[in-house]
Amino acid sequence: MVSRRNSSNRLREAPATQLPRERRAVSARLQAWFEHHRGSFRSSLRRLRDRAWSSILTVLVMGIALALPFLLHVLLDNARSLSGGLQEAREITVFLTSGEDDAAARAYASELEARSDVTSVTVRTPAEGLAEFRQLSGFAEALDVLEGNPLPGMLVIKPRDPALAADPALLAELKADPRVDMVQYDAAWRQRLSAILRFGERSMLALMGLLGLASLLVVGNTIRMDIQARAEEIAVVQLMGASDGFVRRPFLYAGFWYGLIGGLLAVLAVGIVELSVRAPLFDLLASYQNRFALHGFNLLEALAVVAISSLLGWLGAWIVTTRYLLTGRPKT
Repeated sequence: MVSRRNSSNRLREAPATQLPRERRAVSARLQAWFEHHRGSFRSSLRRLRDRAWSSILTVLVMGIALALPFLLHVLLDNARSLSGGLQEAREITVFLTSGEDDAAARAYASELEARSDVTSVTVRTPAEGLAEFRQLSGFAEALDVLEGNPLPGMLVIKPRDPALAADPALLAELKADPRVDMVQYDAAWRQRLSAILRFGERSMLALMGLLGLASLLVVGNTIRMDIQARAEEIAVVQLMGASDGFVRRPFLYAGFWYGLIGGLLAVLAVGIVELSVRAPLFDLLASYQNRFALHGFNLLEALAVVAISSLLGWLGAWIVTTRYLLTGRPKT
């Protein structure tokens, strides 16, 4: 009876004694995993330092390849800002005849606002037009010698539908009105400029994809040569039972470092180009009385460039090491 009771007690105590052992085993595996990550982190930096010349060439090629599409991105972004955030033209500018006073212009504006195909009409008096022209043209002293105001009243009409046609029906009616001296409708050239910007954006994306692929191949080829140089060391580690992740990890860190440093160089190159063209561009714009703030990468865009570059380096290393591990495992 006593022996049965003791045996049952031992059975109940067995899981309690095995549980700490399992926990210790999991803890030991996690600690070994972290230790190998830390060792791979350090060893990858040391190998980049030991092979300084080839590492410098790799990150330079990657940095220049990534800088080119991002320079085009900055150029397009500044061109969009210079054009005032260009969008499809919706406004029709109507210059009234000289005989129309301010009251008549407002009455005509109310008449146009009542139309179903007009969203809004803004009245600009000759005095407002002269003040705006004086501010933007740079000819304030020349305007002072004029005895009167030569500018007519003006209406800015915003159609209800987007300006898709080159000659909408409202435009023809405005031109036939005897109160109207001239109608300016700039949809055609603005649409062309919009098309140029869209073409530039598509070209930037295509160039970014091609040079991103080139960067991935550069990192992959560098990692491939590193793997070949360490083929015997990898084979010994594999024969000792190392997993694919254990073998792959140092090369992934190396690819990450190539991408990270290449991305930082790309951001630096964009900044250098921006500083080099800032002064002559400002001189050119000043000759046209234009105030424009040239801008490059903001912090978020710079971080995105570095993150994309790091991901490309990591991905290139992963592709090469995975291919090697699928074909190069030694047979025991």
